[in-house]
Amino acid sequence: MAKALPNPDKDMSFLDHLEELRWHLIRATIAVVSMGFVAFLMKDFIFDGIIFGPKRASFPTYQLLCSSAKALGLDSFCFTELPFRIQSRTMSGQFSAHIWTSITAGFIIAFPYVLYEIWKFVSPGLHDNERKNAKGFIFVASLLFFLGVLFGYYVVTPLSINFLGSYQVSDQVFNDFDLSSYIALVRACSLSDRKSTRLNSSHLVISYAVFCLKK
Repeated sequence: MAKALPNPDKDMSFLDHLEELRWHLIRATIAVVSMGFVAFLMKDFIFDGIIFGPKRASFPTYQLLCSSAKALGLDSFCFTELPFRIQSRTMSGQFSAHIWTSITAGFIIAFPYVLYEIWKFVSPGLHDNERKNAKGFIFVASLLFFLGVLFGYYVVTPLSINFLGSYQVSDQVFNDFDLSSYIALVRACSLSDRKSTRLNSSHLVISYAVFCLKK
C-alpha cells in the first residue's frame, strides 16, 4: 500500500519534514547532474571558449583595457600572449578536471531550479502575506547570482590571471601552471570559492526574507 503524502496544510512531524527535504534535495541534485551532463558533452565550448578564454589576448576585457590604455597614450594593458603554459601532470588530471568543471557548470546553470526547490521547502512555513511579498525572490536571487558570476568571470578572473600569470621573481623562472591550479583560480574568481558562495547565498536568502517581512 502506497504511503500517503503529508498534507502541507496540517502540522508535519520532524520525520515528515526530513522526508520532504530529502525529495527536494534529490530533485535539485538531479537538475545539477543533468545540466552537468550537458556541459560534459560540450567540452570544447566549456574549456576552449570559457575556461581558457581569459588566457587569450583576444578576451573582451583585455581588448577593452587595451583600447582604454591606448586612448590615454599607454600600452601597459596591450599584449599578444600571456607568458605561461598550462600542463597536466597526472594521468587522470584532464579527466578529473572535465568531470568537476562540468559539475560546477551544472550547478551554475541549474541554480534557479535549486533555489526553487529550497523555496518550495521553506514557503509552506510562511504566512500568506510573507509568501506574497516574496514572490520575486527566485528571480531576484538568480539574477544577482548570475550577475556576480559574470562580474567575477569578466572582471576579476582576467585581472587575476594577467597579474599572476605575468608575475616573475626572476627571468630564470618560467611559469608552468598545472591545469587544476588554473581551473581553481577561474572557479575561485568567478564563484568566490564554494564555501563563500554558500555563505553569500545564505546571506542573500536571509536578507531578502527580512526585507519582505518588513514590508
